[in-house]
Amino acid sequence: MAQTRILMILTSNARMGMHGGETGLWLEEFAAPFYAFEDAGMSPEIATIKGGAPAIDPRSLTEEAQTDAVRRCLADARLQEGLKAAPALRQVQTSAYDAVFLPGGHGTMWDFTASPELTVALEQFALKGLPIAALCHGPAALVPVMDKRSQPLTRGRRVACFSDAEEKAVGMDAAIPFSLERKLRDLGAIIEPAAPFQPHVEVDEFLITGQNPASSVATAEALVQMIRGARIAA
Repeated sequence: MAQTRILMILTSNARMGMHGGETGLWLEEFAAPFYAFEDAGMSPEIATIKGGAPAIDPRSLTEEAQTDAVRRCLADARLQEGLKAAPALRQVQTSAYDAVFLPGGHGTMWDFTASPELTVALEQFALKGLPIAALCHGPAALVPVMDKRSQPLTRGRRVACFSDAEEKAVGMDAAIPFSLERKLRDLGAIIEPAAPFQPHVEVDEFLITGQNPASSVATAEALVQMIRGARIAA
């Protein structure tokens, strides 16, 4: 059996819009799932919205934010080279992948919502019923995505994302272009956040979403289990 290919799409946006300040990918949300997929015998592959190395939120590199996965990632020369050489999403044949994983970080709030290539790719995954997993601010990519009835993909689905309470707690509620929790609710998503910074994952058919960085491993594990379950069912 061919190795399962998981496309991990990362933000290229390094700026907090008109508010200024640095942002990007929250590194834990990429690193922990990447190694979880490799440890499960799957093939995680990387693309960024614009190509080349992703923007990385400097706050995710602080000692306070360091996890074993982050330290492993920073010391992994092979992975660091892979990040630098990441293709632009527009150059990727997304139909060749078995699943997609969207790590967060505040950078995604700008470029994940404004990438037609990402929107089309997610709509194609949804049409095929292939797994879509998104973590923390990664669900921003779902905002423009429509289903086959031209309705929001998230309408009537259980979804987790970085909550308004968490945005306020980290002092980012005034800096982001919109409230992700409120936007998804307005699109008809069913959102019942866990307490701030506690792990929380929702699985609704082919859609897997995690609330925050603490949910990174659990979100990745849910995707692995979904893929394995699909193999068994097939």
